[in-house]
Amino acid sequence: MTAVLLTLVLSVVLCGLYERFARARQILDTPNERSSHILPTPHGGGVALLAAFVLGLILAAALDGGWAAPLVTLTACTLILALVGVVDDLRSLSVRWRLLTYAIVCLFAAATLLYGANTGGVFIHLALLLCAAFILLWSLNLYNFMDGIDGIAALQAVFICTSAAFLTWLAGHDDSYVRYCLILAAAHGGFLAWNAPPARLFMGDAGSVPTGFLLAALALLGAVQGQLDPLCWLVLSAVFVTDASWTLGWRMISGENFTEPHRSHAYQRLSRHWNSHLRVDLLLLAINVLWLFPLALAVQMWPDYKLFLVFLAYLPLLCGMVKVGRVA
Repeated sequence: MTAVLLTLVLSVVLCGLYERFARARQILDTPNERSSHILPTPHGGGVALLAAFVLGLILAAALDGGWAAPLVTLTACTLILALVGVVDDLRSLSVRWRLLTYAIVCLFAAATLLYGANTGGVFIHLALLLCAAFILLWSLNLYNFMDGIDGIAALQAVFICTSAAFLTWLAGHDDSYVRYCLILAAAHGGFLAWNAPPARLFMGDAGSVPTGFLLAALALLGAVQGQLDPLCWLVLSAVFVTDASWTLGWRMISGENFTEPHRSHAYQRLSRHWNSHLRVDLLLLAINVLWLFPLALAVQMWPDYKLFLVFLAYLPLLCGMVKVGRVA
């Protein structure tokens, strides 16, 4: 726990230092017609967040022992994605090159995590590999889509990671997996001190893309190692998965250019309707704590009913998407 607390403190301090640096160097996100903020705000705070995360991992290794090879691999992939995010934040890379780089990293990570797993044959293994890589790729893009108002992405990461850590601990599984999740949560918690409404610092692609990747990769690793049922992760991530998937699907069906930035996600509609980012964040927190966490716990306790529980988690969210879709 010492490393977790130190990571939280480091994240607050490093994000604060980066905020001053970004303002001095004019690394600012200037509002436009698609923005949900009204003042120029420093972006790229994911760099400080991930620096705190990596330092926390090093501290934990020194205090509690080293990390297993799969977690080291995931961390290395995360840093590569962060580097791409930094370049994109500063120079706006083309969608094609970004996706190609993301896909290569996701394929490598999936191959590493599934290496040695008993999947029942070459063709099945290949199919699982491609499916896992696609899920990683979708998750990192999903998180990037959902990082559009103050506090929402960091708050979601803190919730998912702490919940996954608790469920894994409750099952009596690997302590290192629990510590890794908690350190990731602590790094986002420190960033949230600067990103909570009204935000003084934005995460940027350097933070949102690696975060989305890590959450999906931890779910995959938990499944391979038997740490935590991936359906628990699916339930815990339900708000982001529903909003991003529904919005993307609707834009594709409507013939809109889904690769262009927009403000049609449910959380963006609600923030405009309520004229408040904080109210949306509180709604997200309430849904997560009061609805999704108990269902994720139920998935773990009653695995025979887990498919029904996942359906139960998503059904009201899908109904909510239909209703919010009528909001301007």
